[in-house]
Amino acid sequence: MTQETTVIPEKLFFKIGEVCELVGVQAHVLRYWESEFPMLSPQKNKSGQRSYRRRDVEIALRIKQLLYKEMFTIAGAIKKLQLEAREGNKPKAPAPEIAPVAVAEVPKQVRNVPPSLFDGQLGLEPPLPFAAPPGQAEFSGDQREALKVLASQLLELREILKSPPGTHA
Repeated sequence: MTQETTVIPEKLFFKIGEVCELVGVQAHVLRYWESEFPMLSPQKNKSGQRSYRRRDVEIALRIKQLLYKEMFTIAGAIKKLQLEAREGNKPKAPAPEIAPVAVAEVPKQVRNVPPSLFDGQLGLEPPLPFAAPPGQAEFSGDQREALKVLASQLLELREILKSPPGTHA
């Protein structure tokens, strides 16, 4: 996912209204995030007003990206932020290059798979279905069949969740 570039002014502290404008959310949303995300903790000045540091603004922007763009749950976003904070202390290895694959190179049995879980409705490009994990040449027949069953069940669950309440048994 690409992160929208937001220019954060060179200031030491920001008021809640300034942060709301930079992040693009209302103040009550920002205050709610403070209660849910322990890493978002602005200081309070003598009069009790929140004073956000640059790091707080960056965290708020990342929370917005995780929740609104990448469709994480709050619990998932908290875990992701904690993982990123832990990985931030370690030197990062460069991301592996992934070459695009032409449709002709994709095995015929992979091309003729049922619709993906997202069907493009979230603007996400799903990976090639049933691709083997790195280091493994290919899934076995049993593994492939188990993945097809799982995908079928997930699609069925998605349809149940889409239907109006009370219309499914």
